[in-house]
Amino acid sequence: MKKLNLFGASGHAKVVIDIITSNGFGLAYVFDDDKSIHKLLDYKVTTSYDSSLLKSYPLLVSIGDNVIRKEIALRTNINLSEALIHPSAIISSEAVLGKGTVVMPNVVINSGTRIGENCIINTSAVIEHDCIIKDYVHISPNAALAGGVKVREGSHVGIGANIIQFIEIGEWSNIGAGAVVVRNIPSHCTAVGIPAKPIKFHS
Repeated sequence: MKKLNLFGASGHAKVVIDIITSNGFGLAYVFDDDKSIHKLLDYKVTTSYDSSLLKSYPLLVSIGDNVIRKEIALRTNINLSEALIHPSAIISSEAVLGKGTVVMPNVVINSGTRIGENCIINTSAVIEHDCIIKDYVHISPNAALAGGVKVREGSHVGIGANIIQFIEIGEWSNIGAGAVVVRNIPSHCTAVGIPAKPIKFHS
């Protein structure tokens, strides 16, 4: 049986474990830095670890926050797992998914799309043809990206957001829940509304 390691004992990790078991895989170790967490579902959480444990099986970083996920991925990038895909997802044979990326139930990813490493493509999201999604991006449940959309590193597309074709989302930006994006969004901002507009910028 194929086994995976997880780093992160959060709520997001529970969903990742469901995908692991849905694929008939096993779970070897669950790691976390928080020494107050001892158990996740029926699994022991290991807070004292070394590189030999981390690299004992392919590793997924099971943390929903993009910033923290990047920090942990860079710190533990020893034996990163191939993308983990729920069996109900529909993914074109012409799509490419980077290592450490997790694809949730009922996702659709169409031809020509390129998705980077350590991304989350959440439940029932739709990513149309020829999209480019860089590392550490989170596409939330029921979000829809039309053809040719580019989402730069670290950005978060909120639940139910819609992005029209050929739009570019800058790096480390947040698109609000239910937003409709009809023009490019700059880096390091939060954009909300219909149509989506930046309301604040951050470092």
